[in-house]
Amino acid sequence: MTWAMITDPLSKYNDMLAAGELRPDAHQKAIVGRLHALHQSLSGYEHSQASRGGFLNRFFSKKQKLPRPKGLYIHGEVGRGKSMIMDLFYETAPLATKRRVHFHAFMLEIHKAMHDWRYMDAADRKALHGTDGADPIPPLAAMIAKDSLLLCFDEFQVSDVTDAMILGRLFSHLMDNGVVMVLTSNRPPDDLYLGGLNRELFLPTIAMIQEKLHVVSLNGPTDYRLERMKGIAVYHHPLGEEATRILSKAFYQMTDHEVADRSKVGPEELLVQGRTIRVPIADKGVAVFSFKKLCAAALGAADYLQIAWHYHTVIMVGIPRLGPENRNEAKRFVTFIDVLYENNVKFLCCAEVAPEDLYQEGHGKFEFQRTVSRLIEMQSRDYLARGHAV
Repeated sequence: MTWAMITDPLSKYNDMLAAGELRPDAHQKAIVGRLHALHQSLSGYEHSQASRGGFLNRFFSKKQKLPRPKGLYIHGEVGRGKSMIMDLFYETAPLATKRRVHFHAFMLEIHKAMHDWRYMDAADRKALHGTDGADPIPPLAAMIAKDSLLLCFDEFQVSDVTDAMILGRLFSHLMDNGVVMVLTSNRPPDDLYLGGLNRELFLPTIAMIQEKLHVVSLNGPTDYRLERMKGIAVYHHPLGEEATRILSKAFYQMTDHEVADRSKVGPEELLVQGRTIRVPIADKGVAVFSFKKLCAAALGAADYLQIAWHYHTVIMVGIPRLGPENRNEAKRFVTFIDVLYENNVKFLCCAEVAPEDLYQEGHGKFEFQRTVSRLIEMQSRDYLARGHAV
C-alpha cells in the first residue's frame, strides 16, 4: 500500500506498524480507534456545512446539515505518541478546510486579530466582517470556521491569564460555527491553568471541554522519545565526516527510518509573521538545520519560537568557533539556544569546538557563558527527559 492510497487513520497506523516505523502499543491503538471513528463521522460533514448559506439555500437544499461531530482531547505523559497519532488523523481527515497548529502560535494569531479589530474603524469592520460591534470574538470565530472546520491543536496548555479569559468564549463560538476540535496536551483538563490567577473564572471552560469533547488518556508505559535517544550523544566536535555521520544516524533513529530510506523525509515550511522558513529536512517532530541557515540569516526570536513550538528535537550542523568578526551570529545563537531551552526542545549538534570554547572573546562574551551552561545542561538525562514546551 502506498502513502497516497491510505485514506483513514487506522489503515495508516497499521501500515506504519507493518513497515516497522511503530511498535505495537495497545494504548496508542485504542486512541487511533477513537480518531478513526471521528474520521468516519466527518465524511460528508464539510459539504453539509457548505450548504448553510442563506435562507433560500437552506430552504431548497435537499441535504440536511449534519450535527457537529464531537472532537477529542487527548492527554498523557511526554513521548507517548500523542502528536504522532493526531498527525496521522489530520493527514487523512476527509475535509479540505482543516488546520493543524501549535496552540501557542494559534493564540498569538488570536491576540493580533483582536488587537487589529479594536483599532479598526467601525465602517471597515462592517465591510470586512458584516458587523461593526465592539466584540471581536464572534466574527473572529466565524472567520476561522470558514477557513478551518477541523482544528487540531498540539501542545494545548493554558499559562496566561489573558488566554484563560478568552478561551471559553472563543471555543464556544467556534463550536457554534461547526468547528470540530482535536487537542493534545500533557495535562488532563482538571489540571489546566492550575494555580493560575483568577482560575475560578476558567473553571467553566474546563467544564465545557469535558462536556463538548471526548477526553481520553494516552499513558502507556513507554516514553518513545527518550527511548529513541538511548546511546545517542548530543554534542559532537570537531566538525567532520564522523560527526555528520553520527547525527545523520541519530535523525533516522529518532524518526524510525533506516538511514538508507530517505524517501519519506524531506523539506518542510513554517510560516512566521508572513515569512516562510524552509526546513531542509524534517520528520515526526525532528528538524535539521545548518548554523548558517539559522544564525547567519536575519532571523529573530519569533522565528526561533515557531521552530521550538513545531519540533520537539532540533539538529544543527556546522557550528563554527565564534569571535568578534561574527558577533551577530553569536547573538542569534544565544537567542536560539534560549528559546530551545525554555521550551524543552532536545538539541543535537556538531561544532568546531567544545561548548566552553565556542566564543572566547568579543562583545557579549559574558552573556554567552549562560549559553555554554545551557548547552552542557541540555546534554543531561534530566533535561532530555523533560516534556516538550511544558
